[in-house]
This record gives sequence, C-alpha cells and structure tokens, in this order.
Amino acid sequence: MPSTRSATLAALAAIGVPAFAATYGPQLEGFAYPHKLRYYAFTSQGQNLQMAYMDVPPTAKANGKTAVLLHGKNFCGATWEQSIAVLGAAGYRVVAPDQIGFCASTKPDRYQYTFQQLAANTDALLKSIGVKQAVIIGHSTGGMLATRYALMYPEAVSRLVMVNPIGLEDWKALGVPARSVDQWYERELKMTADSVRAYEKSTYYVGRWKPEYERWVDMLAGMNAGPGKKAVAWNSALIYDMIYTQPVVYEFPLLKVPASLIIGDADTTAIGSDIAPPAVRAKIGRYEVLGKQVIKQIPDGHLVEFKGMGHAPQMEDPAAFHRALLEELDR
Repeated sequence: MPSTRSATLAALAAIGVPAFAATYGPQLEGFAYPHKLRYYAFTSQGQNLQMAYMDVPPTAKANGKTAVLLHGKNFCGATWEQSIAVLGAAGYRVVAPDQIGFCASTKPDRYQYTFQQLAANTDALLKSIGVKQAVIIGHSTGGMLATRYALMYPEAVSRLVMVNPIGLEDWKALGVPARSVDQWYERELKMTADSVRAYEKSTYYVGRWKPEYERWVDMLAGMNAGPGKKAVAWNSALIYDMIYTQPVVYEFPLLKVPASLIIGDADTTAIGSDIAPPAVRAKIGRYEVLGKQVIKQIPDGHLVEFKGMGHAPQMEDPAAFHRALLEELDR
C-alpha cells in the first residue's frame, strides 16, 4: 500500500498543487518497498557490493515457475508492485532486483557499467537463490538488460518479455550528439521533482498524468535530492553513458529464446533527444515504427501493441497490460 506521504502527494496532484519530493538515502533509505528487501552481497571489479531484491512467493497455487522483473533507468524494483501481485496470483515466484547503481543497491565510487556486467550480476544473484530458469521481463532500460541476459544465458530463460525497451535503435548512428560522463553528471545534479514530472508526462505518458505516478516521482527525485546526491548523480551519469554507447538493436536476430515485445506505440523515449538536431529528433523514439521493425528481426518473436499508450503501459492500464502479459507467458 502507498505510504501516507504518497497518498498526500497524489491528492495534491489531483487538485493541481505541485508536489515536493522527500529526501531519501543513497540506497533509497526511507522509501517503502511493497515487499521485504533482501540483499545479495558480492564482489565485482574489486569492490564489495550489495544488490537489493525482492523475492516474493506465489499467493495462489504455485506453478513451479519464476518471473524475474528488470526495472528501467528511471524506475526501481518497487515500480513493479502491481505486476508482482498479478504474477503471484497466477502462481509465479517473483524476483525483482535493483541493479547496482540504482535505487536500493550500492552506488559504487567507480564502476565500469556494461550490460554484460549487469547481466552477470543478475545471473549470480539468481543462482544464489536457486533460480535455474525463469521468465525474464524487462521494461525500458531493463529491456536492454533482459535482451543481453537472454543472449548470454539462453538456457536460463524460458521466455523473454520486453516492455517498451529502449535500445531499439542506435541513437549515436542516427545522429544524436554524445554527452561526456561529466556532462551527464552535471545534468543529473540539476534533477528536481518538477523536472522529472515534466519529462515523464511529455515523453512517457503522452501528455497525460495520473495522481498515482507521483509516488514514483517522489522516489526518484527524493533519492537524487538526498545526502547521497553526488554518488547517485555520478552513477546515473555512468549508466546513461552505458545506455548510449551499448545498443542491442543489432543483436536481436541472435536471440535463441521465445520473445514477446510489448509496446505502447505512442512512446517517444530516445536518449539524447533533448540535444539532438530537429531533423534527428523527428526520426527517433517512434515506437509505432520501432516495434514493427524489431519484431521482424527476432526469430521467435511476437508483438503486442497498445495503441495510444506511452512508455509504461503496465502503469497506464494495468488491467489490460497484465491480461496481455499472462497471455504471452502462456504461449
């Protein structure tokens, strides 16, 4: 259930009063997760790290299957709350990690972020809790990670589900200018609740806003305004550089697992679109085109489109999204 503060923020938003984010610790201390957080401790790149995750048992008769939920760049494991409930009621054990550098996990002083590294971290976590094979569901940047995971560990993936993944195009090759890590860092230091809300409303939600989205603005902006602000911003900058420089679009034909591509076709998310020349901006982030292009490249793929929806159909229309998701998992 949302916290009292989250309910208050939602009520204020409903009557048009601007919300002001709380402040949370660098590992999102103070923010309420929907289920108990656990921590996988491991060493990577010479550092001792902790990867936070939720491991939620089914709430109905167990079907013997596990679903792993991979969050996006501006999201956390907590944002899968409704999906965890639906999958649990369908008999799935659900594991929802926060990747290193994100949310309730460690923010290293130095880390070479690659999707290969994050996939290896995730695989190690799953092995540590006895998960040998799972449905891998990734949203946004988590869709890029889920793809990399399926390419690296096909035997561990029963089905790949990508929900409005980014990386369906190569922004650099299409003419989006590069930002240095320092430039990303300066940009992230300026983040506010208002800037998060404005960006997500215009890019993710096709100009529409619901009071329940305020909880996730509060989560993201609060961590970036807290005592670990510099560490959070620095890791965010490194992660943006990873996203920009490591497209997965060229490797979809190599997938060896059944895959579902779920697309809100009004999404316009494209990394660097804010600094792209107008001619470039006009041709990137067109999910109504990208979904149809990419599904043709996936050997065993199926496309589901939500007309007029944006970047997070699981939040815009949870009931319709979860019906479609369960249908895809039954394929």
